[in-house]
Amino acid sequence: MTENNLPNSKLGSLQYDPAPESAAIAKLKSSYGLFINGKFTDPSKHEQFETINPATEKRLATISQGSTSDIDKAVKAARKAYDNVWSKTTGAERAKYLYRIARIIQERSRELAVVETLDNGKPIRESRDVDVPLAAAHFFYYAGWADKLEHAGFGNAPKPIGVAGQIIPWNFPLMMAAWKLAPALAAGNTCVLKPAETTPLSALLLGEILQQAGLPDGVVNIVTGDGVTGSALVDHPGVDKIAFTGSTGVGRLIQQRVATSHKRLTLELGGKGANIVYEDAPIDEMIEGIIDGIFFNQGHVCCAGSRLLVQESIADDVLRRLVRRVEQLRVGDPMDKNTDIGAINSADQLKRIKELVAYGEQEGATRYTSSCELPKKGFWFAPTVFADVSQSHRIAREEIFGPVLSVLTFRTPEEAITKANNTNYGLACGVWSEKGSRTLWTAERLRAGVVWANTYNKFDPTSPFGGTRESGFGREGGKHGLEAYLNV
Repeated sequence: MTENNLPNSKLGSLQYDPAPESAAIAKLKSSYGLFINGKFTDPSKHEQFETINPATEKRLATISQGSTSDIDKAVKAARKAYDNVWSKTTGAERAKYLYRIARIIQERSRELAVVETLDNGKPIRESRDVDVPLAAAHFFYYAGWADKLEHAGFGNAPKPIGVAGQIIPWNFPLMMAAWKLAPALAAGNTCVLKPAETTPLSALLLGEILQQAGLPDGVVNIVTGDGVTGSALVDHPGVDKIAFTGSTGVGRLIQQRVATSHKRLTLELGGKGANIVYEDAPIDEMIEGIIDGIFFNQGHVCCAGSRLLVQESIADDVLRRLVRRVEQLRVGDPMDKNTDIGAINSADQLKRIKELVAYGEQEGATRYTSSCELPKKGFWFAPTVFADVSQSHRIAREEIFGPVLSVLTFRTPEEAITKANNTNYGLACGVWSEKGSRTLWTAERLRAGVVWANTYNKFDPTSPFGGTRESGFGREGGKHGLEAYLNV
């Protein structure tokens, strides 16, 4: 193993004065209850935990720990709202609520972006420009479908499933809540949402937005807590459908637990995305696409392009350009509008990243790590590129879920396909080439739910997203996202 300081560490890099967003915009409460039946209530066992800012390790708020009895209250509230109100509401009426929610998200977008960055650690410009706008866009999009379900291709009179239990991850808390809630509500279901333990704040603010929008009591319930809370939701007999986004290991457990029940299930799990670069790829756009594919959101992205497959004839040039570009990335205060890479979400996730990076070094890969100075408080990891990686290395097989890229090479398109498909995952891939025929040939042979061409990490509410194999099943987004919440 060789660890390298990136070349010309400070030459050509632009210096920016700090441009911090104000944390005071968040207006956080000191503590939050559970959002059940349209109101914020105390947990039945009065247990609480703290959510912290991963960039500073300072407490943000005290959060309620939901118990089995709290889940039971939430499910019963959702069932009552489904039977008496929501399933009887016309599609046009449901659309008005969804549209209203989307508009309030836009009106409170700055507040939501700040809260998301404080609680998650991601750069404010990503929260501001990606997470919050996409959350609003999903509610707008599914508002348009609410009164047109018979035209979605699922029969003349598709019916909702009932009560949906939804468990979301910590990497895109607000956006994942929108991905889950918007199609479920448009289809006529009621919901119990369980946010991630480390990032509950934007979901709780969403509860306030639902109140502001006048959504009928019990249509959406939000129960915070740890894995015990999520387990209680999965096991509750009053839930008709479980939608889970998270790790493959937890997804397996959920699938086993609902296998003998009546519950419908969709899973969006981990990934080890391959970004394939052919020798005719547009070099400048491709380098930026690679950077975005792996370092966006600190690499906390299930579809991250964490494996870069480069054609041998251009591999040296790509690596040289890539490591120079990594050195220019600005790492630091997530509230600074100039920051490219923020804080790792938790101490546990940082430990996992360091463990796998250590394996990469032990197994002989060549490590290039940015020379950036990391803050002394908080959870941080400098953007890292591994070259000389082989298929057998752990960093090429296991999901790191951090700002770490593994670079492999190939000679022929057939070899690229073989290497890209040599994984248990199947969530997303990218293809870079100026030839449309080559791109389509490659895409047809990749075993992945999503394939991007000459771009990466591009999301739109009209486009379905989901995986195959150990990356899960089912689709979110587009009219395909409605199918998971309809009896078809």
